[in-house]
Amino acid sequence: MMLLPDQERFDTTCESLCTGLRWKQQFIGVDHDPTVPPTNDGLFWCIHTQTCIGPDGQLAEPGTCSSTDRKCHGMGRCG
Repeated sequence: MMLLPDQERFDTTCESLCTGLRWKQQFIGVDHDPTVPPTNDGLFWCIHTQTCIGPDGQLAEPGTCSSTDRKCHGMGRCG
């Protein structure tokens, strides 16, 4: 498995990002403040498993959940 740089690994703006991926920033109701540095805390989870591991047994984070090659991508099913 190839390791991605943090900028790619935690990029939540990717167009092909799975709709089942969730992270804390989605639930914070404030406007973006450019003076506050991003936390990039890596706290992501899959809505289908409710854990940091997706239905296919792989890590649930933007770097891996943006691949449409994952069997569970967008549907949460692996088969």
